[in-house]
Amino acid sequence: MPRPRLILLPGKEKSLLRRHPWLFSGAVSRIEGAPQDGDLVDVADARGQWLAAGHFQQGESIICKILSFDTPHIDDDFFRRRFQSAIDYRKNLGFAFNTPYPGRSGVGGEATNVFRLVHAEGDLLPGLVADWYNGVLVLQAHSLGMHRLFPLFVDLLRPLLEPYGLVVLFDKSSATCPGAPADGYLWHAGTLPADDWEICEHGNRLLINFFEGQKTGFFIDQRENRALVQQLAAGHRVLNCFGYTGGFSLAALRGGAEYVETVDISKKAIALCNRNVELNFGPAAPHRGVAADVLDYLASPARTASPASNASTFDFIVLDPPAFAKNHRSLQAGLRGYRSINQRAMEALPDGGLLMTFSCSQAVSVDDFRTMVFTAAANAKRQVRIVRNLPHAADHPVSVYHPEGEYLKGLLLEVFSV
Repeated sequence: MPRPRLILLPGKEKSLLRRHPWLFSGAVSRIEGAPQDGDLVDVADARGQWLAAGHFQQGESIICKILSFDTPHIDDDFFRRRFQSAIDYRKNLGFAFNTPYPGRSGVGGEATNVFRLVHAEGDLLPGLVADWYNGVLVLQAHSLGMHRLFPLFVDLLRPLLEPYGLVVLFDKSSATCPGAPADGYLWHAGTLPADDWEICEHGNRLLINFFEGQKTGFFIDQRENRALVQQLAAGHRVLNCFGYTGGFSLAALRGGAEYVETVDISKKAIALCNRNVELNFGPAAPHRGVAADVLDYLASPARTASPASNASTFDFIVLDPPAFAKNHRSLQAGLRGYRSINQRAMEALPDGGLLMTFSCSQAVSVDDFRTMVFTAAANAKRQVRIVRNLPHAADHPVSVYHPEGEYLKGLLLEVFSV
């Protein structure tokens, strides 16, 4: 039986000929057949010429996420080849799947055993994210088509990953794809992981929670930027805003920071952050976790008067907020939020202070982000030097045909006055 087809309006095939993996609903003239959300469909131009195959998304602005521009045959072997390519790419970059730590506890040394294995469009699997956490592979679907394939993916991934110590396949799609298993487990071998699972990044031990954690459990995309903080932190007084469970704070402490303060609105995140700090540096570490709204905190004089610090100010601030602009409809409001927190951070920093600032909003372009930083600096009446651009890590590859995949924008800035 032939698959349903999406027939395009005349001239609307240009983006697919440029191999862009998103087809928008406004490009479609008619639908042949009756595809359901998540079904595999073919896409043809106005003359009926086959262009691509992908997953149908009923009622979405992106009506189809393209899996292939080269063949209409999407079978088990098609996905096996894509997974093997993703694994080979990470191995070639030097990411280590296996770990020398029996039982995956007591992690130490310089090993890093957490990274992204599948990065959606960047690995030619739009709608699918897979992250490796020291033997646990967490899958997250951003389309029903991908989520419906999870039983197949378990069968395909197990033989590819079991030699590297795979113990669990976990589904973190409940927020985007109803029908995910209540306990999250797709497959497991041996003892199930505890509520807190230990990983290691650049020598820092971290406890993560797959059930309650953001994203797939941890913000893996900031790994190399945390390494930069670790490199630069010696002697600094570091304020980690939107600090979540303390990744940047651990990096700063490992790098020899004089004092670190972590601020996040979530009390649970701060509690886990404090546990992570103690796990690595003991109860007397020069660190304080604060459960507070970052904008209120930056506006309060208390930010510079911690009882645990002799410092009058922080001279290194990290701003890694959530996505303030979820889509283009909320772009302007999101940019105002980014501008406000950056302005307050710039006003708080002493001359020569460092600001590491980010936006993870896909709707915010590089130009939007740079303009926001410019405006924040002008409003703060501070001079600002761009020290370095800060993209996401290499295990989050971006397809040359899909620039939207470069969602994380970051800058390391020096703030001063003349």
